[in-house]
Amino acid sequence: MARILSIDFGKKRTGLAVSDPLQIIATSLDTVDSNELIGYLKKYIAAEPVEKILIGYPLNFDNSPTHATPLVEKFILKFGNVFPNMPVEKIDERYTSKIASQAISEMGLKKKDREKKELIDAVSAVMMLQEYLQNAPSKL
Repeated sequence: MARILSIDFGKKRTGLAVSDPLQIIATSLDTVDSNELIGYLKKYIAAEPVEKILIGYPLNFDNSPTHATPLVEKFILKFGNVFPNMPVEKIDERYTSKIASQAISEMGLKKKDREKKELIDAVSAVMMLQEYLQNAPSKL
């Protein structure tokens, strides 16, 4: 089986997570400068079989777009031009950064380490992917 890759896209940084080949467990892959993301994904997808891309889709509580929604839409279009045959699925990302920050706090890390935005982005991507994997129909 191929992996599923999760993207927590941001204006400056993007958190990435990936499933294991059996699509059971989500793990952090990396945090990448958003301007370098397409190049990074080209290398990764060339080296590892990827079945699908999940991208966090930012919405307000009332389902209206946030300030970040147009950035994600623009990235999805760019990604589709580079990888026209790769399915992309939008995932509700409301509260993932807050939940990730809380989870990181509970890990017992030093305050300086907890405040690293790169860690929050990566954990957010993991949380979106793990939730998706837990709710996906079993393929076994």
